[in-house]
Amino acid sequence: MKSLVIATSNPHKVEEIGAVLGQLGIECLPLGDAGVPEPKEDGATFEENARIKARAYAKALGRTVLADDSGLEVDALGGAPGVHSAYYAGVGATRAERDPANNARLLRELAGVPDAQRTARFVCVLCIARPDGTIVAESRGTFDGRIGHAPRGANGFGYDPLLVLADGRTSAELSSDEKNARSHRGNALRALVPKLA
Repeated sequence: MKSLVIATSNPHKVEEIGAVLGQLGIECLPLGDAGVPEPKEDGATFEENARIKARAYAKALGRTVLADDSGLEVDALGGAPGVHSAYYAGVGATRAERDPANNARLLRELAGVPDAQRTARFVCVLCIARPDGTIVAESRGTFDGRIGHAPRGANGFGYDPLLVLADGRTSAELSSDEKNARSHRGNALRALVPKLA
């Protein structure tokens, strides 16, 4: 495997993944404007959605593709928002509109829940598929904490301002380097490397 297309329009994700897989001599290419319609992610788990994306893009592009699916699991909510993390509140056309609405809904649903029961984690599942749809490798990484009572921090996006870590800071209060070293995506990438080496 000399190169992979990373199934995302986020250049930061491509850089982050490329920094790790580049050490194995694997070139990570952006999806770019490939004109491939985004597949419908209707899986019940992060694993199912990552497979759907990896297979769909690999077959459409005729290339080996790495796709991910990620989100937040909150134990007091039975694992919700889970695979519905990005659209949890059901409103907003852009991330700038959805993120505050999703965070507000999460805080409403956890109102009155004591700190000890607000345990949660970010989850990232990575999946690599060949052009024929064969799954080559998969991995899962988590980033554990608990849900705070109000957003804090200016870094990151999504639920980062609400996930309070063991050191008392939120994910949004970490520098980019600190977050990459500890994050669910970083942990999933580190778990993937031995499967590709």
